[in-house]
Amino acid sequence: MKIIITAANGFMGEALVNYFSKAHEVVAIVRKSMTFENVKTCMWDGKNIGDWATEIDGADVLINLAGKSVNCRYNEANKAAIYASRLESTTILGKAIEVCKNPPKIWINAASATIYRHSLNDPMTEVTGEIGTGFSVDVCQKWEKSFFDFQLTNTRQVALRTAIVLGKKGGVMTPFKRLTQLGFGGKMGDGHQQFSWIHIDDVCRSIEFIIENESLKGALNVSSPNPVRNNVFMQALRQRYNRFAAIPSPVWLLELGAKLIKTETELILKSRFVLPEKLEHAGFKWKFSKIEEALEEC
Repeated sequence: MKIIITAANGFMGEALVNYFSKAHEVVAIVRKSMTFENVKTCMWDGKNIGDWATEIDGADVLINLAGKSVNCRYNEANKAAIYASRLESTTILGKAIEVCKNPPKIWINAASATIYRHSLNDPMTEVTGEIGTGFSVDVCQKWEKSFFDFQLTNTRQVALRTAIVLGKKGGVMTPFKRLTQLGFGGKMGDGHQQFSWIHIDDVCRSIEFIIENESLKGALNVSSPNPVRNNVFMQALRQRYNRFAAIPSPVWLLELGAKLIKTETELILKSRFVLPEKLEHAGFKWKFSKIEEALEEC
């Protein structure tokens, strides 16, 4: 297959390029110049048609991961950039597909499991999940709307409502490792908030599964079937580093720390209780279904 991947220089993007380029032709679309072995790269600004658009015509798969990181303070400038980076890139890709003579068979667009409400005990599936409120949820809703507003006759559309991605080459594991090694690997807040997660290898495998299974379309939860509470996750992480005692982080300390490192406590304190109902019913098998297995690899 010919697979187009935007934002290929990010944590997920690089993993997908390396995964699919072993057996397929991959074109990486990036904002900043970079090279991959045996992979063609194209530059774009994420909002205007350019030479990159010719690669989409005749491609089999388009995977769009573009979007500014939400690991920042939610000031007005960052909020505007978070909206624009997602909505503009999704819109311009849809317009590029509309003029293709041979459009991609499937367009997979990044989304987020953050779209669901804070939930301690009620699992959120694609069928039963309740949409939340607030800035992050509004971003997710507008993002998905910009995607599904395109009614593409010949292109299947899938929005990936991805949980927190774990991997040893980046993502959230880097700060979690450092906190644990420094002795701050205790529960965060009251520790009861649900932590929905997925290993980066299973992100790649699930996307391959989605491509191959034409019945899968619309919004899909991409997560492990076994979320854990924050205190369980932190305990498992401490065990990996032989830290049998750790300092807990109350909310006031998290708020202070978030300001110092220029991020938001929502990323830690929101309870994301997400289950991947559609993937499970379609028969997907996880390589890392338990948090202990994932942390062992990470």
